[in-house]
Amino acid sequence: MMKSSGGLTVASPKQYGVTKPLSTAGPTVTDLQRSRELERFLVNAGLYESKEEAAKREEVLCRIKEVVKDWVKQLTRLRGYTDQMVEAANAVLFTFGSYRLGVHGPGADIDTLCVGPSYVNREEDFFFGLHNILAEMEEVTELQPVPDAHVPVMKLKFDGVSIDLLYASISLLVVPEDLDISDLSVLDNVDEPTVRSLNGCRVADQILKLVPNVEHFRTTLRCLKFWAKRRGVYSNVTGFLGGVNWALLVARVCQLYPNAIPSMLVPRFFRVYTLWRWPNPVMLCAIEDELGFSVWDPRKNPKDRTHHMPIITPAYPCMNSSYNVSVSTLRVMMEQFEFGKKICEEIEVNKAQWSALFEPYFFFESYKNYLQVDIGAVDADDLLAWKGWVESRLRQLTLMIERDTYGKLQCHPYPHEYVDYTKQGSHCAFFMGLQRKQGEVVQEGQQFDIRGTVDEFKNSVNMYMFWKPGMEIHVSHLLRKKIPLYVLPEGYRRTRPQRLTSEQHQEKLSPENSERHLKRKRDSDAIPVKGESPEKRKFISPERQDSVSSEIVSASRDSLASAIVGPKLEIDNEGGEEASKGLVKSEREKSCGVNAFKAGCSSSTSIVTSLASEMCSCEKDFGLQSVHGSSEGSPTSVAGSNSSGSSQGSCEADSEVRLENGCDNNGSGLFQGGLLEEFEVSNLSYFFPLPSAVYYLFFVPCDSPFDSSLLLIHT
Repeated sequence: MMKSSGGLTVASPKQYGVTKPLSTAGPTVTDLQRSRELERFLVNAGLYESKEEAAKREEVLCRIKEVVKDWVKQLTRLRGYTDQMVEAANAVLFTFGSYRLGVHGPGADIDTLCVGPSYVNREEDFFFGLHNILAEMEEVTELQPVPDAHVPVMKLKFDGVSIDLLYASISLLVVPEDLDISDLSVLDNVDEPTVRSLNGCRVADQILKLVPNVEHFRTTLRCLKFWAKRRGVYSNVTGFLGGVNWALLVARVCQLYPNAIPSMLVPRFFRVYTLWRWPNPVMLCAIEDELGFSVWDPRKNPKDRTHHMPIITPAYPCMNSSYNVSVSTLRVMMEQFEFGKKICEEIEVNKAQWSALFEPYFFFESYKNYLQVDIGAVDADDLLAWKGWVESRLRQLTLMIERDTYGKLQCHPYPHEYVDYTKQGSHCAFFMGLQRKQGEVVQEGQQFDIRGTVDEFKNSVNMYMFWKPGMEIHVSHLLRKKIPLYVLPEGYRRTRPQRLTSEQHQEKLSPENSERHLKRKRDSDAIPVKGESPEKRKFISPERQDSVSSEIVSASRDSLASAIVGPKLEIDNEGGEEASKGLVKSEREKSCGVNAFKAGCSSSTSIVTSLASEMCSCEKDFGLQSVHGSSEGSPTSVAGSNSSGSSQGSCEADSEVRLENGCDNNGSGLFQGGLLEEFEVSNLSYFFPLPSAVYYLFFVPCDSPFDSSLLLIHT
């Protein structure tokens, strides 16, 4: 755009995205130095592949390209086409994801799309014909078709290189070698799975077109992906963000700061998204509606109004790429954004180095209550399929707990699997942190009974279409101090520093204050049990001084069961190791065929989380009350919780989730896409671009009904 100023014609800066840039400032000498240090750190962290590995990837892609071309020609001949048609028959191979964006690391998968002619279909020709051809090749291993996925895919390793192979049949008899996949004509007369398959490549191409500087984008994205993995928030299937989500978030920041370099973009990334008013969408371009496919539009689609963290894809049809995000996982990501922002501020004033930003997140020190999901199978092949299915359903468990506790019990699913190598058999475990939503006013002894929720989750998991005998799942509740050692990074529990929890307690408590504090704590911690006098309560020695105690309460079996759980329970009066694990041996355990499940094979896990009244300050952070037993062989655990929820066991990250406009995350806010000024993010108003190019300001009402379909498990 040209504009006249005093007789001179001056070119105005190019606008990237749906809003003007926040700043067009370029780097300083210090910024250039920090960028060199950041790139050096990424290289030393092993995030770049070697030239030899890059060459091997190219060789593998060329080999696969030959295979799919021969496959299409063979099908053309079998279907009676002329020799001329057989000669012209073709299939084109495209890459997408991290490989196409240029941010892949050593050993990363190559996301690949095969585009074929209209007469070669996905169901029979791709998942049967091509599958059989690949299965007979010596170079191919770990071949696993997933035809019923949201985006149908065939996973394999070709000469040791991991490949995710998709297929799209377009409405052409002959696919040209120079096919422009970004052209809307490729979407003519195709079904929804084909659109989703094609859009992986189309989105990647659009991202590279919509960022001001591709190299700066790549370095920043490589940095942020590495950070997300270190902080435990890189997993689309678990409810966090995957590769394309992080790419879109980084691309938007690049648009807002078009002349910034990576050392500037990384701090601004955290600054922007800690202040972003979700569920306002992140968009790289205006949403268009041209061919009639469904696009993300909260005005027309009720489910779109329930999305908590909309990150919209730039290629038509524009969709929300982060619909898996829940209230709980959004809370966790916002806490991590705050962590990143704080570290970057220290880096900018030379109080920290880049390595501090990538400190690992100590998940098993952050909560007092956890759910452990153990799964097992007869052999490694069965476990691979079973594990993938269970992991994909963990997000549903988070949603169900949010639903059944009205959002008052928050979950943190951790996107990692763990294997206890001291046990035999094929098995692994997933973990989920639990804590009460901060700021909730609760009565003393108030509980969250999620036994029915867990049973519903297990029932849905056991509806697996390809279930086989030996595929088992067991869900149990455990306390932080009972976390198994095999999941800890160093293999042992670290010494946790003493928590000083308020501004009034910057100095250590005096011995007299400590004694009074401990007495006050014990008096308030005791779970009131109907018909039991205080004299009968037996306290075991509290946990070490460096963390809030977790005490095992021994009580009358019948009275405690009736007061807390309802049905009669078998309570371990000794309060020992078996009780603290919440596992009770039973006759049913003897029938379990998988060694990993010797701890408990009950089909009806009972879990009750009991939360005592708490003060806001951590100095009055009550301990855990735990009673463990069983009813008819069902492991049962009862625990009170006031989790810290912080990465280092501090109270700062355990604060109440900040809500905008007095509305929760299911409610409204202005849809906004950028910032008006560098430090006035919270004051931004955003106008949602519509196909007609007319800008509308609209709200989703705070009291709008919640679409429960997202919280129900569909079997």
